[in-house]
Amino acid sequence: MRTKITLLSVAIGAALAAQTAVAGYGERNKLTEADVLAAQQAWGEALIQISRDYSMGGIERARATAEATLNAAYAFNHGTVLFNPTLTSGETTFRMTHDGALAYFVGGCETYPDSGFALKGWESFDIQNAGILINGDMAITMGHVMLTNGDGDTTKVDKTWGFQRFDDGDLRIVLHHSSLPFEGS
Repeated sequence: MRTKITLLSVAIGAALAAQTAVAGYGERNKLTEADVLAAQQAWGEALIQISRDYSMGGIERARATAEATLNAAYAFNHGTVLFNPTLTSGETTFRMTHDGALAYFVGGCETYPDSGFALKGWESFDIQNAGILINGDMAITMGHVMLTNGDGDTTKVDKTWGFQRFDDGDLRIVLHHSSLPFEGS
């Protein structure tokens, strides 16, 4: 009888240890609203930097900044990123590749005939979240990004982002959807 109780105790102890390890994992990777807001801010600053680099150093400098942004902010090196950029249509609307995302920012890709959304002279941005949903290591946001160019013209973009914190601690974008608001009658 003592052997059965000991084996049961060991089994329960192992189960609790496994549960604690999973709980520790969840706490370690759990996102906060501050994490999400910081990631959005970094994205906006990167977009402005790509635009500045283009105006001050040309397409190669802008491309290098866009590459660094994709590598730092998006989860392409972790798996699939659901990417639907602004001003796209047809077969090139949805982009699951690094090259498709890069073309959105700076153009120059035969497969994706974009002119480069980040090359439009953006000088400032304002992110207005309609809502933020956080569930453990994932978050989804929806709202507007207001972009202002050097002439003072502002463009409002509908934006949905999905963020995930990975095992290595990286917080990355796993979903990027942009569109212009409907202007119909």
